[in-house]
Amino acid sequence: MIPKKQYLVFSHIVLEFILLNLCICAVLLLKNPEAAFQLTGSILANESFQLVMIYNIVWTTIVFFNGDKDFYLSQSSRKRFKFLTINIFLFIGIISSIAILFQIEFFNRTTFLLPIFVFSFLNFFLFSLLFEYYKRQNNNPFNSNVLMIGADSRKFELEDFGKRIKSKGYQIEGYLLDNLNESNNNGRIDVLGELKDLSQVLETKSVDEIFIATAALRTKNISSVISNADYHGVRVNIVPETPMYPSKLLKTYDLEGLPIFQHRQTPLMYVQNALFKRAFDIVFSILVLTLLSPIFLLIGLMIWLDGGYNKSVFYKPYRKGEADESFRCFKFRTMSECDNPKTGTKSTVKNDPRITRMGKFLRKYDLDELPQFINVLKGDMSVVGPRPHRTNLQNDFRKVVNDYMVRHYVKPGVSGWAQVNGWRGPTQTDTQKKERIKHDLWYIENWSFWLDIKIIFLTVFSRKTRQNAF
Repeated sequence: MIPKKQYLVFSHIVLEFILLNLCICAVLLLKNPEAAFQLTGSILANESFQLVMIYNIVWTTIVFFNGDKDFYLSQSSRKRFKFLTINIFLFIGIISSIAILFQIEFFNRTTFLLPIFVFSFLNFFLFSLLFEYYKRQNNNPFNSNVLMIGADSRKFELEDFGKRIKSKGYQIEGYLLDNLNESNNNGRIDVLGELKDLSQVLETKSVDEIFIATAALRTKNISSVISNADYHGVRVNIVPETPMYPSKLLKTYDLEGLPIFQHRQTPLMYVQNALFKRAFDIVFSILVLTLLSPIFLLIGLMIWLDGGYNKSVFYKPYRKGEADESFRCFKFRTMSECDNPKTGTKSTVKNDPRITRMGKFLRKYDLDELPQFINVLKGDMSVVGPRPHRTNLQNDFRKVVNDYMVRHYVKPGVSGWAQVNGWRGPTQTDTQKKERIKHDLWYIENWSFWLDIKIIFLTVFSRKTRQNAF
């Protein structure tokens, strides 16, 4: 799932929970305004509070186990109604079972079920209005900007396919054909050039995804397109006549009755996994920032005393994150002189004279990275993921590793699989660069919650030597 759609899914889910709690509060106030929020003793013993907690826990469970990104992104009212109906029946069934099992009698059945019906109606009605509003906008945030690629001999089939997927939230930016001739200038499709023009088009157009119609295209051309797309960090969807390039990362999905094979399908593309990882990031970063706040203050004081009173405790350089977006990365300052945070190009070297006495201690134990949990809480980073790089370092890596930009499919992390395997620190050789990116891509393709836990454990308790780091 591309980042802007992931943001829309998360926003929709948050708004759902706000709507659910408003419905519960409204029903409680209407049914019994005096007793609804009357606190007697502990808030946990309050009957209204217990009811609110039950509803929120049950709906969270349903979203997690039966959530579907198509429900939150689909512009089809029929599809949303069908999916919402299934979840509402699950909601009613689970709530009723809980009421019977735990013999909850402090609210009658009407009070227990009415919030669900009000919530389901408003959920469908309000979000249908929202989708209808966005459908009428020229810049629909639910749309993906798509580049269509195919053979000149099949351009009419390509055009038909482009029309069919527009209703599914895809905005066609244009078409690239294997060969151009005079018949292309018929005005029916917006031909942007030939396959050799792909790199230029990706640099000048805002493209989220590429669809390759493989019919009549040579395998060499398809491989070239995929390689070029990986270089620019653009997702690829393959529309084959027959399945090609079998791989566990190449999985099919149905789009208007057509089998689409999406290249590099990763675990964090699924809503449940992305939600779970984000929830863990928030909880973990809050715990770290809260529990280590005294250490933060002590480190800040030591940096201030060691490096001068007129300098900041933090160094906030620009780094590249998810979807190649730039953000300010928080670090404890470890150098007496730092590059410009936005344009800095000078990497740290072994025995760098700029590193202060306190800086050497912080770097030795990676304590200078602790403020990055602020970035995790903000949503710029994750606890675990590929380490964020500067722009100039990114360009350097791309010259050596073609699929480097694939690491931007996910948020960068405070620690990562490459780091706990020894590939950390300065990267001076091509081998160091290739191995670091190979480990980053392996993490993206094989993500699991337990892998994150393993990496956190190794980061804290295992002090691996900096293999090949210098």
